[in-house]
Amino acid sequence: MHVLLVDDHEMFRQGMRFLLTDLNDDIDFTDAGTCEEALGVLNNAEIDLALLDLNMPGTDGINALQKIREAHPGVQIAVLSGMEDPDLIRDAIDQGASGFVPKASSSEVLVAALKLILAGGVYLPQAALNAAPDRAAVEDSPRTDLLSERQTDVLLKAIQGKPNKVIAREMNIAEGTVKTHLSAAFKALGVHNRTEAVFAAAKLGLRPPALDQS
Repeated sequence: MHVLLVDDHEMFRQGMRFLLTDLNDDIDFTDAGTCEEALGVLNNAEIDLALLDLNMPGTDGINALQKIREAHPGVQIAVLSGMEDPDLIRDAIDQGASGFVPKASSSEVLVAALKLILAGGVYLPQAALNAAPDRAAVEDSPRTDLLSERQTDVLLKAIQGKPNKVIAREMNIAEGTVKTHLSAAFKALGVHNRTEAVFAAAKLGLRPPALDQS
């Protein structure tokens, strides 16, 4: 496993290396202190997971996330931040982050969150879920049982932040078919876009089958 640590504080990166030894038996780390350094690493190495700090000098954190996601749509990105503002968390998810982990989290929560993300799930702190509007309270109750296996697979890939083009390539289907499946999935969840779908799925405990077998 190859993990990219993107943070301007070297001491924090060193600490993360120590904390994440339990993440995988065979794990390599690469450091980057800026968004530009991170993009350079991603251009030249296979990265399984990028851990991105949103508070770095020289760039807005959300913009950095957007640049990395646009250049490398297939890489999983987990945001690590000292801020826990619900609007910031929603912005991060909106830009394709696979999860948002507050830096105040315990090491156990951090490792569990990253394992969830690596297994194809999405991690959101409980505070963000509590602050998210419950669409099911004002609309029809979510009916994920009505989704086909194909629609569920597309939905799970979408809430990981993967663009339609990437989903189409991975599933060997047309991009228009991806849009059709997502439309059905959003209707079943009672949501209107990917960000709302991420929060709805997290509240419902919707996650890849592999996680339920662990």
